[in-house]
Amino acid sequence: MAGKKRDKKRERAFYENGSKLHEKLIASCNGRPIPIRSYSCEELQRATNNYDPSRIFHIDSSYKWYNGSFEGRMITIKKFIEEYFRHGHDENLFTDIAVSAKMSTHNNVLKLIGCCLETQIPISVYESAANGSLRGRLYDVTSDHDGAQQHQREPLSWQSRLKIAREIAHAISYLHTAFSRPIVHRDIKPGNVFLDQNDVAKLTDFSLSILIPEGETHVEDGVFGTLFRLCPYYASTGHITEKVDVYSFGSFLLDLLSRQSKWRDLFYTPDSSDVEDSENDVEDFENDVEYFEIGRKIFTINEVVDPAILVGEEGSVAWQQLQAVLRLALICRKKDPEIRPNMVDVTKELRKIERFIL
Repeated sequence: MAGKKRDKKRERAFYENGSKLHEKLIASCNGRPIPIRSYSCEELQRATNNYDPSRIFHIDSSYKWYNGSFEGRMITIKKFIEEYFRHGHDENLFTDIAVSAKMSTHNNVLKLIGCCLETQIPISVYESAANGSLRGRLYDVTSDHDGAQQHQREPLSWQSRLKIAREIAHAISYLHTAFSRPIVHRDIKPGNVFLDQNDVAKLTDFSLSILIPEGETHVEDGVFGTLFRLCPYYASTGHITEKVDVYSFGSFLLDLLSRQSKWRDLFYTPDSSDVEDSENDVEDFENDVEYFEIGRKIFTINEVVDPAILVGEEGSVAWQQLQAVLRLALICRKKDPEIRPNMVDVTKELRKIERFIL
């Protein structure tokens, strides 16, 4: 009897979740079917050793990521936290699955393989992210699920960081331009970028993503995202354009340059809602001057850039690249969205910087 009750509960969850997902796929994918494999509860339990906490490699406010193995293949499993789901965020979950499916052909997006709809809260299955999150790499440590164990890791080289910046810029550009209706991610940050076994960067977590209606320049919505990364114009008006992601990507570049979150402490001023956004001179960089002004504060490049990638680089090509990327980050974070470049231009600029055409 208990088994029949359990089966009915799973069947009900499968149809309810499947119906919601189908609606979301139709809305975001123009009704075109996207093949998504269906996994059973038992298959994912076996893949993660019953969700062994030691398999967790990344935790965010709304979900946990597990390393797993299924039919001889390494996979990554995303399991939403129940408390988050109970607070009315189920729409975000289905948005995440639908946009992930739509973006899965891009090499710099974590590929969605399938999902389990039998549980009350659907569970997503992705390709392996063997080298974990970029956030973990920038902090140079990996931790177990409760942070009790830490293992020193080799800092990412400057060239690796530059490659990651270009790869993620390319993924965001695709999100903005590849479809009839642009999609805005709204939460670009190191915790939403994973690295595969070859350290290829993979953008993930589309739960806050939103479509801009066809023929419209913006869409209005509540303000969601991460502190220090929110576009000031969006935060004050609720208007979302592709430039919201450009602003967040500027912050992402600062993460890659400075390591950890040191740039926030340097740029933040108590009398501003965020940094003063480089409204003052960035032009100094055009003459390779090694200081710049933000929010009435003067900084040297040494104060912002991670010492691990500065050693022995002064006057070198890498030094010029660092300056160019820092200048690009500040332009992306301009307070006025109209002044910011679009992500296609940002990607082109990063390609030029990476090829030493400065």
